[in-house]
Amino acid sequence: MIDKTQPAAAVMAAEPPRKKRGIAIQREIVVLVAMIVFNLLFTEHFWSLQTFNVNLTQVVTIVIVGIGMTLVVATGGIDLSVGASMAISGALAPMLFMNIAGPTGIVLAFTLPIVAAALCGVFNGFLVTRLRVQPIVATLVLFIAGRGIAQVVTDGSLQAFTNPAFQWIALGKVAGVPFQILLMLALVAVFTWIVRKTLFGKYLLVTGGNEDAAYLSGIPTARVKMIAYTAYTAYTACAALAGLAGLISISVNSSSDANVVGLGVELDAIAAVAVGGTALTGGKAYITGALIIQLLRYTLLAHGIPDAAALVMKAAIIIAAVYVQRKRG
Repeated sequence: MIDKTQPAAAVMAAEPPRKKRGIAIQREIVVLVAMIVFNLLFTEHFWSLQTFNVNLTQVVTIVIVGIGMTLVVATGGIDLSVGASMAISGALAPMLFMNIAGPTGIVLAFTLPIVAAALCGVFNGFLVTRLRVQPIVATLVLFIAGRGIAQVVTDGSLQAFTNPAFQWIALGKVAGVPFQILLMLALVAVFTWIVRKTLFGKYLLVTGGNEDAAYLSGIPTARVKMIAYTAYTAYTACAALAGLAGLISISVNSSSDANVVGLGVELDAIAAVAVGGTALTGGKAYITGALIIQLLRYTLLAHGIPDAAALVMKAAIIIAAVYVQRKRG
């Protein structure tokens, strides 16, 4: 009988071979670099600060949500409720800073909506780990109900606002670079370090890749699952990051509409995860896909190809990414 609560005997022994991991990273980076080189040679004004800022600001929310989705997918799960978490966060924030004056209202508008979104993740994790509901079904609950909650909170009405202190998260700049870009890059760096360099990250990937093998290797899978789906990681982190993305989204638009905030973002996030090289069956985590998708869209538009064609190309790339993952497996 396997004891699932004992410490790991040798985590590194159960990890995917480091060489294969390096090859997987290299393929996505090669694609990204190739697209950058193509644009440098053939796209006018590509290498300018304005183009740089435009491309990255358009992908910020997807990258942030994609980070959380990557954590969830790496455990072998999925989260369809990230758009609803964005809507809930975006609905709560204006109500706070418009009804509570001064710095207190701003601080609460940045914290309470993210906490509320994180609680959505706690709920998802409870369904998945405690009630053993399949992740796609568990998160479908909030995919449906979460946006309804946001609509009830706002009475289904548009909340327009102008608040420079709150909107600095999306419109502010540091040395000419939008703050939201710097925030995105910082989050990518932090979560990449967590997944790649911490003991928890190793447990997370091994458990997501093959639970049975993890049990037999002596890794405390029950403990990893408990950690992965609590208030500190995985579903909760995914929902909290979605909440942050919701704040950035409404700040850019100077309004909050529960009917549209985060609409369809779950599909873009899953696409970014797949294109980035993260196996949808779990066990791997790479955060580059959203940049590849955005750069492809920009390249096509810059060369006169309609946006509709970019959507078709995105679908083709997802199919190719999944096929490559199967070949790797």
